[in-house]
Amino acid sequence: MTVHLVGAGPGDPGLLTARALELLARADVIVYDRLIPATALDDARAEAELIYVGKEGGGESVSQEEINRVLVERGAAGAEVVRLKGGDPFVFGRGGEEAQALRDAGVPFEVVPGVTAGVAAPAYAGIPVTHRDAASAVAFVTGHEHPTKPDSALDWAALARFPGTLVFYMGVRRLDAIAARLIECGRDANEPAAVVERGTLPGQRTVVATLATIAQRAQEASIRAPAVALVGQVAELRDQLCWFEDRPLAGLSVAVTRARAQASGLAARLRALGAEAIETPSIRIAPLDGPPPEPGRHDLVCLTSPNGVSCLFDRLFAAGLDARAFSGARVAAIGPGTARALRERGVIADIVPERFVAEGLVEALAGVPVRRALIARAAQARDVLPDALRERGAEVDVMALYETVAERLDEAERVALGRADYITFTSSSTVRFLLESLGRGLPEGARLVSIGPVTSEALRDHGLEPHVEASRHDIDGLVEALLSDARAGRRGAGEA
Repeated sequence: MTVHLVGAGPGDPGLLTARALELLARADVIVYDRLIPATALDDARAEAELIYVGKEGGGESVSQEEINRVLVERGAAGAEVVRLKGGDPFVFGRGGEEAQALRDAGVPFEVVPGVTAGVAAPAYAGIPVTHRDAASAVAFVTGHEHPTKPDSALDWAALARFPGTLVFYMGVRRLDAIAARLIECGRDANEPAAVVERGTLPGQRTVVATLATIAQRAQEASIRAPAVALVGQVAELRDQLCWFEDRPLAGLSVAVTRARAQASGLAARLRALGAEAIETPSIRIAPLDGPPPEPGRHDLVCLTSPNGVSCLFDRLFAAGLDARAFSGARVAAIGPGTARALRERGVIADIVPERFVAEGLVEALAGVPVRRALIARAAQARDVLPDALRERGAEVDVMALYETVAERLDEAERVALGRADYITFTSSSTVRFLLESLGRGLPEGARLVSIGPVTSEALRDHGLEPHVEASRHDIDGLVEALLSDARAGRRGAGEA
């Protein structure tokens, strides 16, 4: 087997390489650092051994010798090992030392480069480290070494003369000394400089100043590690090229309370809009055992959620059936999300109401002749739809495909929820179970976003008033409502 020295990139999960994801999914052992993407281990095998060896300034840390020993021991034992390191393993990542230890022990290794923070963080801040008109060269420098020590391995005079961009890693604590030494050695005190904190992550912050003032400006802004510092004319381009921090939800934290299996899609959309998406699932979808459906016996089949679609088809497939079982029946979906789930399985919904609630589906079916209907849904759903169809004289079969059960938050999720600017609720069950899991009220100051009137009523039943309610009662509508509220809040803050 092989030890893979894998770069995890600077923090944005989207910057993990395809090769890194492939190796993480099959690894027997993952030895990982502190500064890796939050979701990097999500696809690890359940039986994989996870070994944390992160280092943190001022705190306890695992020695490099111990890390080398673990890699050699696990690799020599025949395990498929991933050594997951923030950034790139060969750029200030001690990957070279680990490779040497493996080679000395006769353990095969492979290097998987990652996106390094010295390029990615400035790029996300709108600062290219090279530019034809401003910098034809770039130097990457460790800022961890103190600039004033007499036996410095760095040639500060050469760095001061360097005709291009200087990028300092791990130097935010020594930024004043770094700037002073460069100026002392002849670097222009008025040269543009920048510091990027938490580069590529939703909480990214950037400070731009001159070399002479950058340390003071960073201190005033309370810039903390992890951060990279940059000196060079390219820093002036930030005003023109800033993009990441200009996204509509940048700087905001949004909690996603829907089931874990569904949360990732909404979380990805929120991250793309600049938010920190905090996944705090309060519910879990538990499929119920039961006989396969017989859509051919009904002239109307109603699906009331994407979960219902998934569970219905699981039962169909288990019985050796597929989408052809729906031939001859009209198919109704409560909203576009449910219709999309059907379409992905080869069924195009005949009826999708304009209002994505049970009452809207009742209205949409008003002119549709129905003799016998199948309603495939959750066990705890409201009876608005079956009652309305029975009142019209239809025979109605209700098939409970799944139930929504509580998902308890762990301590880390509770802490994360406490910093949320927004908390989204996509069903009444997310309201009920989140409050039960917390055993107390919601964090003060967080704005509550409801997907629609039924969910809003559940909030009110618990003494909570939603700040935002989607006018379209689906995920698209919820995101639109959240965006509108965030823009309004920022306009108000600007006017203030």
